[in-house]
Amino acid sequence: MRHWWKRLFYGGGIAALFASASFTAYCAWNVYAYPKSEKERVPETTKEAYHFVLVPEELDNDYWRLVEKGAKAAAKELGIDLEYIGPRQANIDEHLRILKKAAAAKVDGIITQGLTEAEFVPVINEITDKNIPVVTIDTDAPTSRRVAYVGTDNYYAGFLAGRALAEDTKGKATVAIITGSLTAAHQQLRVRGFEDAVRQEKGIRIVAIEESHITRVQAAEKAYTILKKHPDVNAFYGTSALDAIGVAKVVEQFHREQKTYIIGFDTLPETIRYLQKGTIAATVVQEPYEMGYKAVQLMAEIVAGKDVPAMTNTETKVIRKKDLPLRPARNYEVNTP
Repeated sequence: MRHWWKRLFYGGGIAALFASASFTAYCAWNVYAYPKSEKERVPETTKEAYHFVLVPEELDNDYWRLVEKGAKAAAKELGIDLEYIGPRQANIDEHLRILKKAAAAKVDGIITQGLTEAEFVPVINEITDKNIPVVTIDTDAPTSRRVAYVGTDNYYAGFLAGRALAEDTKGKATVAIITGSLTAAHQQLRVRGFEDAVRQEKGIRIVAIEESHITRVQAAEKAYTILKKHPDVNAFYGTSALDAIGVAKVVEQFHREQKTYIIGFDTLPETIRYLQKGTIAATVVQEPYEMGYKAVQLMAEIVAGKDVPAMTNTETKVIRKKDLPLRPARNYEVNTP
């Protein structure tokens, strides 16, 4: 009987140990048999931000800066690392080299143009073969394995320009076309749409189509040459953002503002100034900010395994002086915060 307290002590310890083990087993059962809800569940690992690359036709272009702004706004909202890199001025060889370099870096997605079928389709297909999705923007490559296109319906945009010219000139005009590129798909579509729009107008003649290589200087040089060779030209159509600006400079030098109709593309600050002065009569408006924004959104959905539409066309319309100022400003004003 002298050691009863020892028996009591050991017996209590064993009971306590059994109770502790039972409690531990109960907790483990609750954790594994009844997992937390989705909102409460903590992921085992946190994935690094997606890395997308946007490769434009040329960096030194106000139109593409607006595309960049839209893309970066979407990237910031979604927590995506977006790299904006491309040729300083339009150069297909450099453009393709940058695309291949981005693919070699194993980025998560590439957003770019499909400028020419012969050069861009094979490169886009090579990139997608590496399991890197491609979204085309502004200029499509429909025969490639790109996942989606975001941007203007370029044929329709050209058709709108042709109808606007026909209406504003009452169906009587001798027209010269200055195009940014004779080989770029989107420029070709804009010319074709315009030609189809005025085809039935017996009083409208297209007498020249020249290439500016997307520069103000060459657009001006080609306009000057055309007016020397075809002094009866009284209307110009510019298919890239800088063409109408170059034409307007020459028209003012010749003091032909009152008798020459100019319709161009986009709303660069110089375009708007010429529109306000009346030198440029009309311009086709695109939505570059929205293109960039939607392209990044779509790419984020693609890498997340979601289905997306193959075509997303942004709005296109023709505006004149009476339509100024344009809203929302984010699509038209480069320096808008």
